[in-house]
Amino acid sequence: MPNRKNINEFLKELRLEKGFTQQEVADRIGIPRASYATLERTVEPRLSTIKELADLYQVPVDFFVNSGEIGSPQPVRGRTQRPTKVKFDQAKLREVLLYITAKVGAKPNVGETVLYKLLYFIDFDYYELYGESITGLTYIKNHYGPTPAKDFLLTVKEMVAKKELELPESNYYSYHQKKYLPLIDAPLQDLSASEVKHIDWELSRLSDKSARELSAFSHGDAPWQQAAMEQPIDYDDVRDRSEAYHMLKG
Repeated sequence: MPNRKNINEFLKELRLEKGFTQQEVADRIGIPRASYATLERTVEPRLSTIKELADLYQVPVDFFVNSGEIGSPQPVRGRTQRPTKVKFDQAKLREVLLYITAKVGAKPNVGETVLYKLLYFIDFDYYELYGESITGLTYIKNHYGPTPAKDFLLTVKEMVAKKELELPESNYYSYHQKKYLPLIDAPLQDLSASEVKHIDWELSRLSDKSARELSAFSHGDAPWQQAAMEQPIDYDDVRDRSEAYHMLKG
């Protein structure tokens, strides 16, 4: 497949190759023409939209997601380019929780502590790369590593009440363990393709580690080290990461 600059240009090229108008594509995937037009200019399509486009053009989803720079935001280098405030996004957190727990929630080692550390690295690594957090959660420094703050607890409470998530408790070796298991599929309407790809990468490298291993690993990260105990961890402190934690290598 030829290398194209970004997914917006790629979508336009695909449409023109097939001889479709923007209105025809919009009608076929069930969105307004104006919404589709933004996908050819600046907006990255959600994974659900990419699936519709893949069906339309009869190509695999990976044709969009795993093609070099296509579907990936450009890395942000330098603190001055970062946003001054991270904004919590409950819809994305809900999808992230459903997606993660469907993928790894049933693993024996994955309880609440492991889930907390997975969320932390997903958000802070993405922030270092692209200048934004996926969920926008605030994380607090405690003795066991980063812990998501009240927005997480309120979202989980709502999801349990709506029977989207269940929290069974059991013993794992000699430790009490709270698990998070999905009761519905993640709709993937709010997460972008690059965000899902990033989450998959984090799960592949971290989800087999024990709670003890992930806690120790998080303690070596500069944002955790530089925060005061029981205080919020500053996303911008990723600028001080050591080589072992840096996402922007080379």
